[in-house]
Amino acid sequence: MTYRIGIDIGGTFTDFAMLKGDQVILHKNLSTPQDRSLGVMEGLGALAEKEGLDLAAFLGQCEAIVHGTTIADNTLIEMNGAHTGLITTEGFRDEVEYRRGHKEDIWDVRLAPPKQITPRRRRMTVSERLLHDGTVHVPLDEGSVRDAARRLGKQGVESVAVSLLFSFVNPDHEKRVRELVAEELPNAQISLSHEVLPRAPEYDRTSTTVVNAYVAPRVTSYLQRLVQRLKEGGYRNHLMVMQASGGVMTVDYIEGSPIRVLASGPAGGVVGSAHVGVAKNAKHLLCVDMGGTSYDMSLVLDGSAPAEAGWNMHHRYLIGVPMVKVETLGAGGGSICHVKSGELMVGPRSAGSEPGPIAYGRGGTDPTVTDALVMLGILSTDEGFAGGSFRLSKDGVTEAFAAIGAQMGTDAETAAFDSWRVVNANMSQGVRRTTAGKGIDPKDLTMLAYGGNGPAFAAIQAEDLGITRVLVPKASPTFSALGTLVANPMIDEERSYHAKATQLDLDRLKAMWGELADRARRYFADAGYPADKVACNYQLAMRYGGQNFALTFDIKHDGKLGDLSFVDAGLGVRAIELFNARHMAEYNHIREYETPEVVGVRLATHVVTPTPAVGAGFAAAAGKPSPAKTRRANLGQGFAEIPVYAGSTLKPGDVVPSPAIIEETFTTIVVYPGWTAKVDDAGDYELLKD
Repeated sequence: MTYRIGIDIGGTFTDFAMLKGDQVILHKNLSTPQDRSLGVMEGLGALAEKEGLDLAAFLGQCEAIVHGTTIADNTLIEMNGAHTGLITTEGFRDEVEYRRGHKEDIWDVRLAPPKQITPRRRRMTVSERLLHDGTVHVPLDEGSVRDAARRLGKQGVESVAVSLLFSFVNPDHEKRVRELVAEELPNAQISLSHEVLPRAPEYDRTSTTVVNAYVAPRVTSYLQRLVQRLKEGGYRNHLMVMQASGGVMTVDYIEGSPIRVLASGPAGGVVGSAHVGVAKNAKHLLCVDMGGTSYDMSLVLDGSAPAEAGWNMHHRYLIGVPMVKVETLGAGGGSICHVKSGELMVGPRSAGSEPGPIAYGRGGTDPTVTDALVMLGILSTDEGFAGGSFRLSKDGVTEAFAAIGAQMGTDAETAAFDSWRVVNANMSQGVRRTTAGKGIDPKDLTMLAYGGNGPAFAAIQAEDLGITRVLVPKASPTFSALGTLVANPMIDEERSYHAKATQLDLDRLKAMWGELADRARRYFADAGYPADKVACNYQLAMRYGGQNFALTFDIKHDGKLGDLSFVDAGLGVRAIELFNARHMAEYNHIREYETPEVVGVRLATHVVTPTPAVGAGFAAAAGKPSPAKTRRANLGQGFAEIPVYAGSTLKPGDVVPSPAIIEETFTTIVVYPGWTAKVDDAGDYELLKD
């Protein structure tokens, strides 16, 4: 027997999805913030025990372990990354702080800029200058580099970002800076902009490189610890790591640019959603993931969630690498309920896993969304909660909400219900902002809900948004972990190139795509994938003159690695036609009499690997199951005795009328009044508005 294991580390729980043949086995355990690799090993040990094996024998039979992590995100949220410095071209010291004048909320006069990762005293300039074509205008002054490195060393800098003007055209100066800084600061990590994001514009490249330098020591040290622990435990294959682009790759590739793991956990859920949606005839999805710390929203259109490179703002910092678009709110089971200036608020501060919600009984004292669900009777305090791995307690919960109620002039149960209403409103408003920004009406979408808490809110949110169909996979509590097993090994990189579409230098384009193909070939070979198994999408980024942002599209779909026969005299004409069609689809207009310009080339490569099978349909005869018990609960219409069904006893075809609560091992599905839940042939749930 062989196993494939997907792992997703969240702020509260570490999730595992294990494929054993066609069987999917789920597991959760609390994350270990002091060293998250310990939580991973604890979970693998628990899975080994379930299989009746010791850890070494179990890991020896694992053909793949795929890992998604929020460690880079948490570093930015908690602002506890490396002591970082920046070396840049003379005259560009403050560019990273100007942020192109960008402000997330232009109406909030009190909104402070984000905390500078590299405050001005740690931003150094060196004498050098390249022109736009890469020719040297001012030679590199090596003495100024050494002086900058020494000054950074005196400030205790652990990681150095290097971003010189036009280095993506000619990287010689940046490479020499690395050599000099390494001599002066031998223990510092060094991030070069032409390796992290080899394209214009300058601010995007500098910001991305600075963030990469900030998170790199934590990400790489964590991955190295985990690889070592897996090796010592008996694992013999590559550890594959989820990327923000929706693909996976080896640790060796990730260590070259750790920024690629930012938002990789949520990306796994989106990739898994697209996979499930296609199987269940729902190609247009609103994906919502409510875990212990955050609420993530994303869209799948026409069965795919393409990665976008460009103006990706994450945690108020611009990240220019390709990323699956995920919007995040501080709204999870651990989000803290509190009163501020007479207003009841939920989040964004979270209790996390240490100490966690009050109901965890681990020393938490602040009431959370999980505690509100306990107060409302939605979550069980019985011994069987979370598969019996731990038990929720109401001790201290009533008193905490009574304190909130005293400030609001209500009782404890009303305060808990109002907290439920507030967090639900926050999430629904977040969805409206996300969909409105893309000109999409939520009513045209199917909601796919996952995460430990997502199914508890899904139907009531859908009703708020006008959505009438909700999908809840059986594996929803660890769905992002399962999504990592759906993701294919992928390398997605780009290079900057600027020319009118009618004036393309075909030899240069071939050289750039050839370089990207060689990089992909090398890394895939190291991971054990031969070149003939690699599928390629050759892409161009184009825009009309004067536009700030470009659109990226395939110029050659499903090509072969290194086959550039499509780069011929007709390339420019085809590019203009494809760009205009893409522009019309995105913006509903084209500039018919303007010649667009190419601003970049991109190569997205992947290898197709086995994925979990997804069942669909309702072939089984409809059944009317009996509830296991009833529980006093408030599902939005006051407290009443609500039927509670055990998910483990429900069979394909079973229909659960509202109101009802369905308890799965690691999640709770609420069938709110006016909804019906059905179990399809795969054991997944479909919630329909009556």
